[in-house]
Amino acid sequence: MVDIGKLIHEKVCEQGRSVTWLARKLNYSRTNIYKIFEKPSIDTDVLMRISDALDYDFFAVYSRELAAHGQHK
Repeated sequence: MVDIGKLIHEKVCEQGRSVTWLARKLNYSRTNIYKIFEKPSIDTDVLMRISDALDYDFFAVYSRELAAHGQHK
C-alpha cells in the first residue's frame, strides 16, 4: 500500500525543497503541509497540485501498485 504522505515528504527532501516552499506553491499553511505528510491517502485534486509543484507523477506510483496487484490475482 502506498503511504502517499510519506512519499510526498521524501520527494520534498530529495529535491532539497522546504515545507515553506511547498506551502507557498500550494497556497497552504506550513501546518497543512505537515498534515499532508502524515496522511496515508490524499484527495486527487490536491495530489495533482503537489505533482505539478514537485514535477513528479505521484499517480504513476499508484498505477505501478495497481499493476503489481493485478499480477498476483
